[in-house]
Amino acid sequence: MINMKRIVFLLTTVLCVIWVKSNAQLIAPEKVLVVYLSRTNNTKAVAEMIQKNVGGTLVALELEKPYPQNYQETVAQVSSENETGYLPPLKTKIEAIEKYDVVFVGFPTWGMKLPPPVKTFFKQYDLSGKTIIPFNTNGGYGIGSSFQTVKELCLKSKVLEGFTVRGGSERDGQLLMIKTDKAKQTEADVKKWLLKLKII
Repeated sequence: MINMKRIVFLLTTVLCVIWVKSNAQLIAPEKVLVVYLSRTNNTKAVAEMIQKNVGGTLVALELEKPYPQNYQETVAQVSSENETGYLPPLKTKIEAIEKYDVVFVGFPTWGMKLPPPVKTFFKQYDLSGKTIIPFNTNGGYGIGSSFQTVKELCLKSKVLEGFTVRGGSERDGQLLMIKTDKAKQTEADVKKWLLKLKII
């Protein structure tokens, strides 16, 4: 006769293995790419928080010809790029992008839209079949149409729920705002978001 205690032990062991596997990190760090565009370093701060929790390769998007330091000049240039559909060339080159399964893409809201350099990134690289996860910082006006544009530019990818947080407002002289207590709260919110997505 089979010992009941042994059966209970075996069943418990199997259930524990299933639970551990179902709650384990779903993504290998070497398969994760965290790409971001940041002017005032708020988006960079969030990108670093994501990398801290998930791992992966962190890459800043830089332009061949940087935007003007003057805020109003940059606003005018971005507005013109949006109207004409111009995609500013990137200085940043990402090698072997095919090895990444999950791509986090971070950006500020510019003119309630997705910034042109991020559109360049989506047009330049084939992200078919990858999981795309957007994240955003903004000056208090939200994401605008940016997350919707990400979906439209990634029709052959799986786009997950994005993350957004208020950062700075360069127009008002507020630059890096995600620091000290704000950074601690933002990191806690980032972790909740990643857990909700079952990334960690």
